[in-house]
Amino acid sequence: MIIPGILFKSQASFSSISNLKLNFKSFLNPKFTLQFNPISSLKVVWRKDWTLDEAFENDKRYKLCARVVKEVLNEPGQAIPLRFLDKRRERLRLNVRVKTFINNNPGLFDTYYDRIRPKSDLVPFLRPSKRLRNFLEEEKRIYDENEELVVSKLCKLLMMSRYKVISVDKLVYVKREFGLPNDFLVNLVPKYSNYFRLTGSPGEGQSFLELVEWNPEFAKSVIEQRAEEESQLTGIRVRPNFNYKLPPGFSLRKEMREWVRDWLELDYISPYEDVSHLDQASREMEKRMVAVLHELLSLSLLKRVPVPILGMFTNDYRFSNAFLSAFTRHSGIFYMSLKGGIKTAVLREAYKGDELIDKDPLLGIKDKFVELLEEGWRERAEILRLRREQVKKDMEMMAAKNGELSEQSCEEAEL
Repeated sequence: MIIPGILFKSQASFSSISNLKLNFKSFLNPKFTLQFNPISSLKVVWRKDWTLDEAFENDKRYKLCARVVKEVLNEPGQAIPLRFLDKRRERLRLNVRVKTFINNNPGLFDTYYDRIRPKSDLVPFLRPSKRLRNFLEEEKRIYDENEELVVSKLCKLLMMSRYKVISVDKLVYVKREFGLPNDFLVNLVPKYSNYFRLTGSPGEGQSFLELVEWNPEFAKSVIEQRAEEESQLTGIRVRPNFNYKLPPGFSLRKEMREWVRDWLELDYISPYEDVSHLDQASREMEKRMVAVLHELLSLSLLKRVPVPILGMFTNDYRFSNAFLSAFTRHSGIFYMSLKGGIKTAVLREAYKGDELIDKDPLLGIKDKFVELLEEGWRERAEILRLRREQVKKDMEMMAAKNGELSEQSCEEAEL
């Protein structure tokens, strides 16, 4: 039963306010002031979170293999001369020769010989292995099973935007972050013409994807859905708000603690709400911006997105010019990793330690790919083990033979 007139914050929102430990840089508009202190005087210093950074380390080898596979699959006929791929090592961030990479990751490609041009010499080519082709079939199956989820994600990305339209180039660029299939423009968009419409001039950088129909079921953020679920469980109306939890080692001065408390007290503004009437420099607009960033990270596969990618949508989602500082200012909601020299926004509540809590169903594709890689790694480890054993046996045989020869030489010398 919902008790009218009584609003409760989600407990998680305040569970750690008394122990919040943050350091802040100045970044808010000087016009935005609080009763106790102007925001510009509250400083934030970025702090490294070793645990969340470990999540990036876990994915490093997988992402490298995925980049190389994507490069080969994008070639005409899905085949490429090995030496051509070697020339792209810097762009692929591949720090070994392609031949070494293939030996270290067996099962991804088959090597065969062909001519680049008629009458030229035969050279090694790469093409997807049978195992990789089986994985691609599994990938298609997972996408088919989760087509409704993909459609809802694409709708949500458009529904949060200012004019309900986004450049096709941007969507293609971020498709992997949000789990959109490679062919979503060719197959998915025409199939769901009730939701999507392509406009402009495709192929000239002037094409856009437009939302045709607003689906109210998609217009609920993760935070709003969570509040509804808590309301149903407790029978008390739970007010939508952010989970605010800081890692150990953060310190918070009194004025910052008060600012965080007052900021959380502001009404939650849904990322799907029309905010055309709000002043860009207002506190309410910042609350809405944080809600959009939270929703975007929630929609992403790994609940983390490189900041430059989010920055591509500054105009679409009405981010302020200082949106980057939101990730340090709201360190109880986000973490900005600098791993790999790239600023990446991470949603704190999505992780327990360095592991995702609730995995996106589309991550089943990653799991299948990792299985393929690990199968090849196990085979390589077994081959190396057998080689080491053979070398050891050969050395023992040579030692035994040398011993026999020494004994024979001694006997001959005695005679």
